Amino acid sequence: MELAVYNTKGEKTAKTVTLSDSIYNIDPSDHAIYLDTKQYLANQRQGTHSSKEKSTVSGSTRKLKKQKGTGGARVGSIKSPLMRGGARVFGPHPRDYSFKLNKKLKELARLSALSYKAKSNSIIVLEDFTYETPKTKNFAELLQNLKLDGRKTLMVLADVNKAVYLSSRNLQRAKVIRACDLNTYEIVKANNLVILESTIAEIEKTFQN
Repeated sequence: MELAVYNTKGEKTAKTVTLSDSIYNIDPSDHAIYLDTKQYLANQRQGTHSSKEKSTVSGSTRKLKKQKGTGGARVGSIKSPLMRGGARVFGPHPRDYSFKLNKKLKELARLSALSYKAKSNSIIVLEDFTYETPKTKNFAELLQNLKLDGRKTLMVLADVNKAVYLSSRNLQRAKVIRACDLNTYEIVKANNLVILESTIAEIEKTFQN
């Protein structure tokens, strides 16, 4: 697949890049995408939720009223889940939500997500650029030039670029990520991928290894 390279003004340049079919044109696996996305979201959960059961709720153990003769239901403890301020039945407890996936399956998921983006023409290749100082206005203008303002955009860099990252941080629908940190969830979540020219080789290198 061959794509034109754009500059920061949103104009096509004379350059083109060829995307590898082994990365951007495979037969995608929806189930692999589902599992990898599920794992990513599960790993984000802290799992620190907790509730008190009858044995951990503070309160008197005195029997509230006699067993028989009141005409009402028997009540044994003020800590009963039926009582106001009582315990909770089968409440949540701290746990680890993370689970493991096979490396090949995770790789298949990322390749599938990239292939979907390529087939829907949602990938834009951009000339390498940088900013002298971080400025949100510059990044917003870049997205506007590429006609991506208001859309969820994921920009993939070959390496750390602090100025570009800080320029995008205040924009709610824009995110900057390194090629080595590329994951299925971020790819699927974005409407468009903006890949820098030098990042193409970095992505290929990642999947070849």
